[in-house]
Amino acid sequence: MSERVKGHLLIFTANLIFGINYAVSKWLLAERLTPEFHTLARMVAACVLFWGISFFLPREKLSLKEIGVLFLCSLCGVAGNQTLFIWGLSMTSPIDASVITTGTPIIVMLLAAFILREPITWLKAAGVFTGAAGAVWLVLLSGAAGGDSASSLAGNLCIFGSSFIYAVYFVFSKPLSVKYQAVTMMKWMFLFAVLEVLPLTVPAMLRPGGMFLAPPDWETFAAMAYVLVGATFLAYMLIPMAVRYIRPTTASMYNYVQPIVACALAIIVAQDEFSWSKLLAAGIVFVGVYMVTKSRRR
Repeated sequence: MSERVKGHLLIFTANLIFGINYAVSKWLLAERLTPEFHTLARMVAACVLFWGISFFLPREKLSLKEIGVLFLCSLCGVAGNQTLFIWGLSMTSPIDASVITTGTPIIVMLLAAFILREPITWLKAAGVFTGAAGAVWLVLLSGAAGGDSASSLAGNLCIFGSSFIYAVYFVFSKPLSVKYQAVTMMKWMFLFAVLEVLPLTVPAMLRPGGMFLAPPDWETFAAMAYVLVGATFLAYMLIPMAVRYIRPTTASMYNYVQPIVACALAIIVAQDEFSWSKLLAAGIVFVGVYMVTKSRRR
């Protein structure tokens, strides 16, 4: 298997996990957990898992400057991103959240051109906007069939802020992703993330009902296990592994897989209906991804 194919498979798997996480996290936030507990639990669980695994792997020494870059990556790609996303998702609809996050690859393309000197070709730009159009169309088709329509400006702004700083993380993490193992990067990023979110989450969690909205049962713990182990530990480990082999813009294009997964999951559980228009919209997304992967290399 070539390195490029490996990179595509890794980033596809990460976004497949994230796509399922939309529905799981929305259910937890609506009925089971507070946003603050949800966020801190993800940071702590991933931090413990990554540091635990790191003791069984060869040690990699980072410079002080590189640790500083990882602190920035942690703030943008983990703590800030997840905090804003969870706050936003608790205030707005999954439909709005999905539409807004389609802007991430566009931001990544512009930042990569400015910071990494990654060229913006006509094919790449066309691919990014084609994928965005397909993703937005798919989300709107799903939204037209019904579902949660509650949204707010504050929630939408949180989702946009989450998407913007996540794009910053994609670009700044590229050099370190090539140099270091994913576990080395993630153990430091999630350690910093725990320290960054503690002041924002602990005061709210200490209030009565600040953790669980309802008495936890096996369904709550099963959903939490998916969020903590799958959508945090595993997915975040796959991202730097993928960016090691493919460009940031290409990796970010797979964000468009998330609304496809969310739509497919809704159809499977009978919350949405299949239509050929949705299949066409999903096809347009993958056409856009293909165009970006075929754009001229530097």
